[in-house]
Amino acid sequence: MKVAIAAYGAGNVRSVELALHRLGAEPELAHDPEPLLDADLAVLPGVGSAATAMAGLRERGLDEAFRRRAADGKPTLGICLGLQLALDESEEDGGVPCLGLVPGRAVRLKEGRVPRIGWAKVEPQGEAFWFAHSYAAETPATTATSEGIAAVVESGSFVGVQFHPEKSGAAGRRFLERCLSRA
Repeated sequence: MKVAIAAYGAGNVRSVELALHRLGAEPELAHDPEPLLDADLAVLPGVGSAATAMAGLRERGLDEAFRRRAADGKPTLGICLGLQLALDESEEDGGVPCLGLVPGRAVRLKEGRVPRIGWAKVEPQGEAFWFAHSYAAETPATTATSEGIAAVVESGSFVGVQFHPEKSGAAGRRFLERCLSRA
């Protein structure tokens, strides 16, 4: 199975790569569109700001590669900021047009702890995952929540998670195994 991780300057690329290696995958870092387009599963990781991330994706042509994957129905996994980048827009950085793979927008958290960092249960699964974010998805494609916030989003061949499966121990490993088995 071919797995490609978008390498556009996001801070968690290495931890995602290591987590996939531990599961027996041999992920390729995609600095240009070709590996993303050829992969059975493409991963859009992310730590940082929406404007910087979108600029990094555009500079490398990875934004269009993700749009082509979605149009072709090829599986894509978005992690944390990667989920937010898949939406139509983010209100971060004064407003940023995003990839438009999933209807909705990323909005700043206004209640509870901000940034929201730590372990939290995802419902309806009931398992705890590691979260670290100040923005969250508002989308009708939400399929699971954590403390009332979108935790899992699914639209077509795209699955996005607000948590970090690569930092979520056994629960994260099981989640990544399911993603690999579906690709």
